[in-house]
Amino acid sequence: MNDPRDYRLSITGASPDPASAREEQSSRPFVSVLFACCNVYQRIYRSANGTQYGGRCPRCGRAVRFLVGPGGTSERTFVVE
Repeated sequence: MNDPRDYRLSITGASPDPASAREEQSSRPFVSVLFACCNVYQRIYRSANGTQYGGRCPRCGRAVRFLVGPGGTSERTFVVE
């Protein structure tokens, strides 16, 4: 029995391998942030336009933003108090 509504869906750009998806995500630039308010670490990823790193404490929601630009720092780990 064939249904005339049958169709095929092709999804491009989808990664069939979960390991390659993790590898792709881990290649994105990030900084490690220790939120002293709740004593938790969080990875903060760079924005799509590449101008900043922004995120929130996963427990209390405190917001942080690190701007990207000349004269900055090469540090990858920060403590937010």
